[in-house]
Parts: sequence; C-alpha cells; structure tokens
Amino acid sequence: MKNFLFVSNIVLFIAVVVLFVLFFQIKPAKNGVQLSLKGDTLSSQVLPIAYINVDSLLLKYRFAKDANESLIKKQEDSRLTINSRARELQNEMNEFQRKLENNAFLSRERAEQEHTRLLKKQQELQNLDGQLTQQLLQEQQKMSEELRDTINAFLKEYNKDGRYEIIFSNTTGDNILFASKSYDITDEVVKLLNERFSNKKK
Repeated sequence: MKNFLFVSNIVLFIAVVVLFVLFFQIKPAKNGVQLSLKGDTLSSQVLPIAYINVDSLLLKYRFAKDANESLIKKQEDSRLTINSRARELQNEMNEFQRKLENNAFLSRERAEQEHTRLLKKQQELQNLDGQLTQQLLQEQQKMSEELRDTINAFLKEYNKDGRYEIIFSNTTGDNILFASKSYDITDEVVKLLNERFSNKKK
C-alpha cells in the first residue's frame, strides 16, 4: 500500500512539473495573440483579424458627415414648414373662435362651413407632417445603405491581398468588449476613404 502511494505521488509530481513547464512556454505576442509550444502542438502567429470603430468612422468620414448634414438640413426645413403652417392654422382657429363668441357669422351655415374648412386644413397639415417624416426616414435609410455599401466595397478592395480573415465593426459599448489597439484599423480606413471621396468630388 505504501509503495502504491509512493508511486502515485511521483506520478502526480511529474504531472505538475509538466503543466508548470507548458504554462511558461505559452508566450504573449507583441501584436496580437501568439501561442507557442515545443513539439509543434500549436503554431505561433498573430490572428488575421481587425476591427473598425464605427462611431469614429462616422465622425471622420467626409461622405458620412456630408450626408448627415444634408439630412439634418432637410429635417430642419420640414420642421420649419410644419411650424409655419401650424401657426397659420392656429391663428385662423383663434379668429374662428372669436367670431363664434361674438356672433360675427352671418348664419349658422356659414359658421359650420368655416369649421369644416379648418378641420380639413388641420387634417391636411397632419398628413403633410406624416409625409415629411416618412420622406426623412426613407432618406436616412438610403443614406445608411449607401454608406454601408461604400464601406463594404472599399473593404473588399482594401483586403484583396487577404491579410485579414475577419474585419469586425465596433461601436461604443457594443460587440467588442476589449481588443488590442494593434487590431484597430479605423484611422487607416478613414484616411483612404476620405482620399477616395475627395478624388470623386473633383
């Protein structure tokens, strides 16, 4: 029995030594994840991946900035149009109320006609507000699709040498919780996208 325990302790000791040696043979890479074990168990290489910070790209990419400014202007123009017509309608409704209280209408029929006209004008304003809102949503969707297609087409050309197997998109507090800065290609991509955009505008 003692011999059995002695042999078991030797086996356990050897196992611990092996794990200790293997642990210290796993070395971190300077630029990405790198694993190395003697005996060709694992190969040593930097992972062929990268990520783009979408928030930063949208702030710096001139095409995205121009498209966003255009969308904001259309939104402001729509708001001004609706507000102007709403004020005009409100003034007419106030005038209608004043006449009604002072019996200024020639007949009940004339008052009803004016009331119907104002209700119709109010409905038309609501319809216009809905139409303008829908147009803005469609413009926003179109802009997003153009931006996505532009970036995707660029990345295919950018990665035609196959240096990356995967390029992630990352937004603040989403998708990638942590990544080495060495995998961030945002600035390089933005620089090349802006150069291409500038050349197209010439």
